Amino acid sequence: MTVRTRVAPSPTGDPHVGTAYIALFNLAFARQHGGQFLLRIEDTDQARSTPESEQAILDSLRWLGLDWDEGPDKGGDYGPYRQSERSEIYQQHIETLLASGHAFKCYRTAAELEQLRQDKQSSGKQTALTVSDLALSADEVAKREAAGDSYVVRMKVPEEGVCVVNDMLRGPIEMEWAQVDAQILMKSDGMPTYHLANVVDDHLMAITHVIRGEEWISSAPKHILLYQYFGWDMPQLCHMPLLRNPDKSKLSKRKNPTSIMFYERMGFMSEAVINYLGRMGWSMPDESEKFSLTAMFENFDISRVSLGGPVFDIEKLRWLNSIWLRELSAEDFSQRFAAWGLRPENILPLIPHVQPRIEVFSDAVPLAGHFLSGMTPLTVEQLQFKNLEQDRVVELLQLGLWLLESIRVWDRAAIEEQLFGMAKLLDIKVRDLLPPFFIAIAGTTSTISVLDSMTLLGPDMSRARLRHAIDVLGTPGKKKLKSMEKTFIQLSQDIKNLPKETAE
Repeated sequence: MTVRTRVAPSPTGDPHVGTAYIALFNLAFARQHGGQFLLRIEDTDQARSTPESEQAILDSLRWLGLDWDEGPDKGGDYGPYRQSERSEIYQQHIETLLASGHAFKCYRTAAELEQLRQDKQSSGKQTALTVSDLALSADEVAKREAAGDSYVVRMKVPEEGVCVVNDMLRGPIEMEWAQVDAQILMKSDGMPTYHLANVVDDHLMAITHVIRGEEWISSAPKHILLYQYFGWDMPQLCHMPLLRNPDKSKLSKRKNPTSIMFYERMGFMSEAVINYLGRMGWSMPDESEKFSLTAMFENFDISRVSLGGPVFDIEKLRWLNSIWLRELSAEDFSQRFAAWGLRPENILPLIPHVQPRIEVFSDAVPLAGHFLSGMTPLTVEQLQFKNLEQDRVVELLQLGLWLLESIRVWDRAAIEEQLFGMAKLLDIKVRDLLPPFFIAIAGTTSTISVLDSMTLLGPDMSRARLRHAIDVLGTPGKKKLKSMEKTFIQLSQDIKNLPKETAE
């Protein structure tokens, strides 16, 4: 048997360090066994998937040195490698499940589903929606079908008994079927859910080992059942421990920079980042902290993975990166520094903004220095403004950060729409709103437009600097954050409804 593993990210945002972490261990396992590693793009969420996000995934994984044998950019014998290009395949398998009686069309409305869940909660029963919960009479089904009502396709799940999930790290895990929903397999728009597409693709692409995050353990019974329904051999499952913040909570962008591109933009060496990810729950036989990707592959043994939640600590990463940096020769350092800071693709977009404002080249440094730095050095005093109380500054920065995190395609128009829309709806003048963002992003208001600065810096660094400014002032407590989240939800909805000229 040829070992085949995969990583299957969704192109719906910034490429996540968690994706790189899972990709690394899949690649290491494949290389340890002389097998193949493939990249599959799970873009069934058409509303949120973007070509820009897909390209960022490819670029970031390559920057880390994680190369794949097959994928959307390379091709292979098991393509296509984008789920959006495999719709007919999924439809065929849905028809197979419906014909065999292992799936059914569910005409339940959203209101009915919510009522069913509330009824189960109030009675103290399991909240999983079973086949019997969802069942409609034959007459009602015929009535809704004749009316052309929308439906989803759900899988049939046993309502009693136990499913045993065999995990490479944990051994047998028992889960009651009563806790498992009659999972939706095909949405009302005809697109498959992750659960169907994942199983069908893994089988048709001959995946032998599924190495993924432990958050998918609860979904394993559904996948096991689908393999049984189709009569396919099950790949081996291995659920990796989740990356954690220093406070042991699940790694999230609200507490830690999670975008791979942030670490590239900050000036970390790719070798150090992948080295650090390799240490997440795994160790070399000699316990050495610094090791190359090649050395990891040569010594890899998945049984050495620890189930304790590995902590992703950016300060520890900085320390490890400093070791890699200091071991560079002066020549290598100069070349790596120039490749990071003076790349034409980074410098050229700055020129139209800087060139008209300077008289000599040295004038460019104060104007553009913040493009060659990491976190902006800030003090509370810098973030004090005549027309704004400090609590209001924190609120505006936090609301602005959340609005900017919702942008799908990062460009000046999108940034302006969110921030100017917020100013309009909060009844605050734009000239009063922007200074806190200027300071957070550039450390000064004496530079190019803050909207242009954020556009050029990109989403990862811009959002990280806003979080840093909030930290400097003091992150709001849970009660205040909850109130602000309600404001943000309303703002984000109202901004979408603003006339275009108003938002601009």
